[in-house]
Amino acid sequence: MSEITKTYSNKELTVIWKPQKCIHSGVCVTMLPEVYHPDEKPWITPDKAGGKELIDQISQCPSGALTYTINERVNSEENVDTATNSITIKQNGPLLFKGVATLIRADGTNEVLSGTLAFCRCGASENKPYCDGSHRKIKFNG
Repeated sequence: MSEITKTYSNKELTVIWKPQKCIHSGVCVTMLPEVYHPDEKPWITPDKAGGKELIDQISQCPSGALTYTINERVNSEENVDTATNSITIKQNGPLLFKGVATLIRADGTNEVLSGTLAFCRCGASENKPYCDGSHRKIKFNG
């Protein structure tokens, strides 16, 4: 399965959105409502904010679905320090993985993971093993 990637650019940087990783936490919309409009196309308008504002917001994306590039240099999503792998349990939400690892699927295929990923913990995701935000719909408690 190939990963869908959407890009949105302004003069300073390109915002990269990977919808399959997105858990729809709303952090992006809350932090920069002038940039993120989920009901419109394009839904990301990076020219409505400065580069530093966008970088600060993107660094707060809990799933790593939003990343960016500057002058052909990819941010920390692609340059993860393997010595700092971590897993965080979000209350009533997913497991957040940060680092580099190999995911071995049930069919035996391997996928190298890097950056920040949100794994489903509630069992309701339509995008397993990744979280799609379904925990909110089913009022997951855990």
